Order: sequence, then structure tokens, then C-alpha cells
Amino acid sequence: MNEPIIDVQAASVTYKIRHGASSSLKETFISTIKREKLDVEVKALKSVTFQVFPGETLAVIGRNGAGKSTLMKILARVLPPTTGRVVVRGSVAPMIELGAGFNPELTGRENIVLYGTLLGRKPAEMMERATSIGEWAEVAESLDLPVRTYSSGMLAKLAFAVATDIKSEVVLIDEILSVGDSTFQAKSKKRMLDFFQSDSAVVLVSHDVTAIRELATKALWIDQGNVMQYGEVDQVLDAYLSR
Repeated sequence: MNEPIIDVQAASVTYKIRHGASSSLKETFISTIKREKLDVEVKALKSVTFQVFPGETLAVIGRNGAGKSTLMKILARVLPPTTGRVVVRGSVAPMIELGAGFNPELTGRENIVLYGTLLGRKPAEMMERATSIGEWAEVAESLDLPVRTYSSGMLAKLAFAVATDIKSEVVLIDEILSVGDSTFQAKSKKRMLDFFQSDSAVVLVSHDVTAIRELATKALWIDQGNVMQYGEVDQVLDAYLSR
């Protein structure tokens, strides 16, 4: 078998949250003398291990706050693991918080270049493709306007278009299977199916059980950062739904 495109081994993520911060230098000094801890550690992920091979789709399931978004951030190379190893081979198309990387003062065209560059693509290449990306996103007439003038729907469509414009080895989908009106949804679903049916490694976070059973080849159930079950889709889903 080919080597995995995504290889996560015993990955943990710990956040330090400032708790009960002192309001003055005097209080800080007293806390230090008393050895009072001002930081609280929150373990968002705890020794998570899994692999995704070419052509596979992994569904990540769990309640809100289970650690799913943190997991997606380490796969997107936005957040490093505190311990463990995370290897992601190839380019990544992250459909996570669409439009979060846009600068509101830049035009749609400039944001295409910026967003594409953040995804690891060449600025010159993105500039050449900007017009066609804008047309596909149905925002061509507003492409040279600042994106602060865009509606939230226009922003989501443009971000989706940039993220999916070029086939990537890794596709990350966080609760977003389609955006926009019914016509655009049909178009975006077709593009997403092309990813699912390709050699890309897809990681899908969703509460849509029907979609997971239809699209995923294996599943990972996490709860409070712990792996509860990992493996065959129906078995993991049945265990999760019967909890």
C-alpha cells in the first residue's frame, strides 16, 4: 500500500489559559512567593493516532467541544501539536471557517492572490486564475471592490472557489459541504464529489450521519480530546449514536 498522506501519531494539543491574572505587580510578586499557579492547562487532544491514505475519506465525529476543530487546525498546519507527530504530505485545501483569511480592505482579486498564497500556491499563478475563480464564485462583477462590501454569502462562495480551484492532496472540510443558493450548492457539491472520488485524502467533520455513511471510508470518534473509536464507518457511527 502507498504511504499515508496524513499520518498522525500520538498527537496531543494543550492550551494554556491565563486564570486569575494579577491586576498589579505587587499581586504578581505575592503570587510568585506563594507559588500560586496563574495558568490553567486545557488538553484539547490527547494522544490521537490515525492515518489517511490516497483516495480515503475519514469522517471525524463527536460532540461540540470534543476537539474536532483543534484536530483540523493541526492538519491544516495552523496549529502545531504540543506532543506527538503529525505528517501531512502535499498541498492542503482547508474548508475551515471560509473567508477567515480574507483582508476586508483588499479587493476580491487581491484576496484571491493572498488566500491562494497562504494555501501554498504561487502568487503569479493565482493572479492569472483570479478572473476565472471570480466567475466560478459568481462574484466577477465585484472582483475589484473591497471584500468589506461583500455579503457573507459572497465571501463564503469566493473562499470556497479559491480553496477548491486546484486539486489538492489533502482536503479538510469542517461542517461545510455546500454554500450559497441552490444553484451554487449543486455546482459546489459536484466539485466536492470530484475530490471524494479522486486520490485526495479527505477529512470530513460533520454531524450529517447520512452524508458520513455515503461519503466516508472510515471514521474517528473523539470525545473530550480522547479517541473513543476508530475504524469502519458503520461500527463507529453505531457506537457513537448509541452512547
